[in-house]
Amino acid sequence: MKAINPATGEIIKDYPEHSSQEVQHILSSTQSAWEDWRRTSFVHRSTLMGRAADVLRNNSEKYARIMSVEMGKVITEARAEVEKCAWVCEFYAEHAETFLQDEMIKTEASKSFVSFDPMGIVLAVMPWNFPFWQVFRFAAPALMAGNAGVLKHASNVPGSALAIEEVFHEAGFPPDIFRTLMIPAKQVEDVIRDPRVRAVTLTGSEGAGMQVASIAGSELKKTVLELGGSDPYIVLEDADIPACVAMSAKSRMINTGQSCIAAKRFIVVESKVAEFEKAQAEILSQLRIGDPQAEDTQVGPIARADLRDELHDQVTRTLEAGGRLVTGGTFVDGPGAFYQPTVISDVKKGMPIYSEETFGPVSAIIPVKDAEEAIAVANDSEFGLGGSLWTADVNRGEALARRVESGAVFVNGMTLSDPRMPFGGIKKSGYGRELGTYGIKEFVNVKSIWIA
Repeated sequence: MKAINPATGEIIKDYPEHSSQEVQHILSSTQSAWEDWRRTSFVHRSTLMGRAADVLRNNSEKYARIMSVEMGKVITEARAEVEKCAWVCEFYAEHAETFLQDEMIKTEASKSFVSFDPMGIVLAVMPWNFPFWQVFRFAAPALMAGNAGVLKHASNVPGSALAIEEVFHEAGFPPDIFRTLMIPAKQVEDVIRDPRVRAVTLTGSEGAGMQVASIAGSELKKTVLELGGSDPYIVLEDADIPACVAMSAKSRMINTGQSCIAAKRFIVVESKVAEFEKAQAEILSQLRIGDPQAEDTQVGPIARADLRDELHDQVTRTLEAGGRLVTGGTFVDGPGAFYQPTVISDVKKGMPIYSEETFGPVSAIIPVKDAEEAIAVANDSEFGLGGSLWTADVNRGEALARRVESGAVFVNGMTLSDPRMPFGGIKKSGYGRELGTYGIKEFVNVKSIWIA
């Protein structure tokens, strides 16, 4: 299992994979650890989860460097990711007991209530784009609920996977309550089908989600899927264009555009298109591209060369179909999988970047006549993860947000995941929720107890 630096193309390290026998041993050890862990108190779990937050912060630079080297994350964003992981640990350390307290129900019984019991081992199949955050937003609530976790991380971030396991060990969690499986994708099915694994959570492509859901479904196991996204960013005629454009650039370029909830389709009323595209192109064309470990770098490489090639193919096919290139659209000279920040305007239905998810620094500007057409275009997508809507009239913004088909809509703001709010999508963006009170209840047995 090779980790390759996408900024240089050099091999970082070749990690040994776990054998089938080693996987069986890990699952057995994790199952044994869970039998004890499920009976621990919230106070005990909370103490350890708080320590996990401390371990993250005390080793922030170390963990940020691992992410930056393995998948090209800009170092300033990598540090922020470590801090966000510490935040989610603290959030569930503080609130898990309240979220999972018995819910009293008034019936004819002398006492009736709902309890929330841990399910067991949860398998997490996680992607490379946010190598720490994607894992901790599952692990913090799952462990606080009394579950155990095994992680099958993306094959290009094995160092991150082992570092996350280290965090929980350093924090004092039982050694086998959270384990990393160093296995290829072809072995995931066997792990899903193992009777000791009770549920699966996956963040990744819709194709991977369909495969995992199909396998888990055949075993009658619970799944939560957070899949792709092609988030709309709606700009109405009364939007504050300077503020809107500045946030649009940040939203499109976070993690070099490699985010499921990055704004991708900029749906702009015709009267504002010229102003919007000019201002956005000016910001994106001036961003500093380079070594992701340099403090002043704003745009790093695409995580893998093949992904950079796929992105360029989407751009090329869109331009051939009539899209208008405003800026970018080419590779960056030199080693590494770099791609210029790109703006394409006059995007219409039928063009690749109108309907396909673009995972990189490519902005699609789609002109529309008015708010009604904007909502129609926003919903004209297989995806439904997040979205943004910009207007001076917040009441109008709220009313329109209710009509956008997605798991989240931010009015006059950038779509973000937040431990306090549920996160997830609809349509081909998946199902189920992470974070908030809804997230911690995904992997529990909702049990009715009735006493005569």
